[in-house]
Order: sequence, then C-alpha cells, then structure tokens
Amino acid sequence: MITQNTFAAQWFSTSLLLLSLTLPLPAFAQQTVSAVSQPVEEVKRVLDPSEYTLGSGDRLRIDIFQAKDYSGEYSVVADGTVTLPLIGNTKVKGLTIAQTTNLISRKYAEYLKVPVVTVILSKPRPLKIAISGEIDRPGSYEVALKEDLQYPSVSDLMELAGGVTTTADVRQVQIRRVISGKNQVLTANLWDFIQQGNQEEDLTLQDGDSIYVPTVDQIDVTETPMLASANFGIQPVDSLNVAVVGEVYRPGTHKIEARRDTENARPELPRLSEAITQAGGIKPLADIRNVEVRRLTRTGTQQVISVNLWELLQSGDTNKDVVLQKGDTIIIPKAEKLETSEVGTLSAASFAPKTIRVNVIGEVKKPGALDVPPNTPLNNAILAAGGFDMERADHQTVDLIRLNPDGTVIKQKIRIDLSKDISDANNPVLRNEDVIVVERSRQTAASDGLQTILKPIGSFFSIFRFFGF
Repeated sequence: MITQNTFAAQWFSTSLLLLSLTLPLPAFAQQTVSAVSQPVEEVKRVLDPSEYTLGSGDRLRIDIFQAKDYSGEYSVVADGTVTLPLIGNTKVKGLTIAQTTNLISRKYAEYLKVPVVTVILSKPRPLKIAISGEIDRPGSYEVALKEDLQYPSVSDLMELAGGVTTTADVRQVQIRRVISGKNQVLTANLWDFIQQGNQEEDLTLQDGDSIYVPTVDQIDVTETPMLASANFGIQPVDSLNVAVVGEVYRPGTHKIEARRDTENARPELPRLSEAITQAGGIKPLADIRNVEVRRLTRTGTQQVISVNLWELLQSGDTNKDVVLQKGDTIIIPKAEKLETSEVGTLSAASFAPKTIRVNVIGEVKKPGALDVPPNTPLNNAILAAGGFDMERADHQTVDLIRLNPDGTVIKQKIRIDLSKDISDANNPVLRNEDVIVVERSRQTAASDGLQTILKPIGSFFSIFRFFGF
C-alpha cells in the first residue's frame, strides 16, 4: 500500500527526472580550459542545464500537485522575483531550477500539508553578452536561444557583430565569465577551429559573458583568405575609403568599390592593387618592393604592413596582395634607382597606368601627343601617328628623347626598321612622356628654305633648349 508520504516522495523524484529531461541539452561536450585568470577546480565550457541560473525575463511553468489554482506560467520580472498565489513575491534571481523548486516548496509548506512542486523553464530569457576589441561592430547584444534551446557559441556572436577585423588575433579570443562568484577568463583558439574544425574551441556562451578579441602583434597576410572564408571572419563591404600617397599619379583619398563576379555574388575583399590602380597607377620611379600599408587597430595603435609587390608580380601569389581595411593609408616610396630590366614588368602590372602618353613630332602624317598602352614599342607609336611623311621624312633614323624620373634627360638616335620586333637598339619599348622626333631627309632639308626648315618642329625648339640639345 502506498501512503500519501510515499506517493509524494515518488512524485517528487519523478518530477525532478522530468525536469532534467525538459531542460536544454548543451551544444558540445565538456571542454577543458586553455587559460584562466584565477585557478578553479573545474570550469565547464558548455552549460549544464542543472547550472542554469534564473534572471529577469525567464518564463517558468510552476505546477503544484492537486492545487491547480496555484499552478500556471509565471515570468521573472525586473527585480528578479515571481509573484505566486498565497506566497506573493518570491526572489528567484541567481537560483538554479532545483534551488527554486526547494524554495517554493518551503514557502507553500506553510499553507499546504505536503506541497509537491514542479518547476520547468518554459522560455529562457535572451542572453546579454558584450563583445569588444578587433570586431566590426563591438557592443552589447541580446541573443535569443536557438529553437532547439542550444546556446550560442563564440563564433555565433562574432558573426552577429559583423565579423573580425584584419588585425584580430583569433588564436587568443578571451571570454570573461563569473564562475562561482569569481571572475574568470577562458581562452579560445578559433584559428584551430578554422583550420582543424576543433569545435571544442568554439565555446558555448552564457548570460553575462564578455568577449574580447585582441590585436595580433603582426599581421600575417597569408592567413587573410582563411579568415575571410569563416562565417565570423573578415566580412566584405560594398565600399571603403583609403588614402594612397607617394609615387602614384593621383595621390589622396580614394573610394574602393567592391567587385562581384555576378550580380548576387558575395563581394570580393578590396585589395592593395585595386587602390593603387584607383590612384592612377604607379609612377616610373615607384619602389614597389617597399610598399607600406599603415593601419589603425581598435586599441589606437598603428600597425605597418610591409609589402613587396615585386614578388607578387614575379610569383603571381595573390596572398601578397594585401586585403584592405577602412581607413588604411598606403605609402608608395620613391626608388633611388630603377633597374631597366624591370620596366617592362612594372608597366604590365595591374596597378600600372592603363595608358601612357608619348609625343611623335616632325615628319609624320599626324604629329602630336598619343595615348598608347604601356610597353608600346617605338615602331607602333610612329604607325599610330600615321607613319612617315614619305616625301619629307628621314626613314633611316629618329631621335628618342626621354625624361628620367631623377630629372635627367637622355637623347638616343634610333636606326629604324619597321619590320623589327622589340629591341633596345632598333625598336625600344616606350615610357610615359617619351618624345620621338622624326627629322627631314637630307634632300628635303637642302631644298627647303630656312622658314620651312624651322616650321615643322619649331614648337618643340623650346624643349630642346631646356634640355640643352
């Protein structure tokens, strides 16, 4: 025969069992601690349902056996209390479900002979979590639990906050948490999570947690593509402003628009070469081996990323084409000396000017300034100017006048053969602002009067005098 006390005890045990089955299960298994600010016996990186503590916004289902009038749904209000029939306001903030069950049972024992109380968390409150450091949108966030009642992870909140910046140290993300009344710091290595898929590093968050994403000591540009591929990593933007100064044709602040392969595709991350192109391209004496990208971190310090774009041209490794961040300053220094053998490679680079300007004057059919592609050979420029004036031009030689970046001027006499391929001797590659002078033939010069002799290139005499030719 089962007495009332025996039945009550069995019902209470059954209620606790149902309670443990009703509460949400953790997302991941128990994890170990990478680093803590103070030693603790054991710190769980996932939330055990039995350890859930109540707070403002939680909704509870409270059932009292054989007392339907006192049973129902109750919310924990701002002061951390629930208002219950008979016993009134009861403070439950900071208590676990089991502690709340015991407290309500004791209070109802003053009115009921054997109160059997069951408390279930029917709707947990949104988690309040703060995030700061190298994150796109730092601040405080309210995060509702997922439909399956699993708690959000560190990567979930980082994604919600817009992803990390390019200077984030994802190997040492800190989660600051109060555990047993003590402030503790957990450390998550999300790089290991990205590389190895180690979910133990993607910690489950609790209400009141604070996440800090520190600044990396030195940016490794080869890791940027991997960071960009993560859902919580570097996120593309539609446009950003950067400053480009030094040896470019249009120094200043430039707006870099995002590129898309298709209309609905994810925007590509803006890169260094795009900014240099936007700034008009590099000048002839640009030192692309020692380009600097200066970047402000969230801590207010400045990081300098040294970039060797010559290696990018030689290897084709796009990882060396640095991903830009809003507010970057790009400095293109001036080279002391430029190797002649490198001119052609630089002219063909994506960040070189789209066209160069050369002047063809004298005995051609259409003398004047021409805009031609980089690496255009001399023969092509003559043909673009209409070709030789067959009756008056010297078909054998032309003068090539070049203003060097260091301010010096050279004049070179070139023997012309329009059938020749590119060569320094007969058909050199032209540079920006080169001048080609096509002289008269000896017969034409002898038959012309002085006025006629001076007329075709008279406008260019001032340049000759300036150069000392």
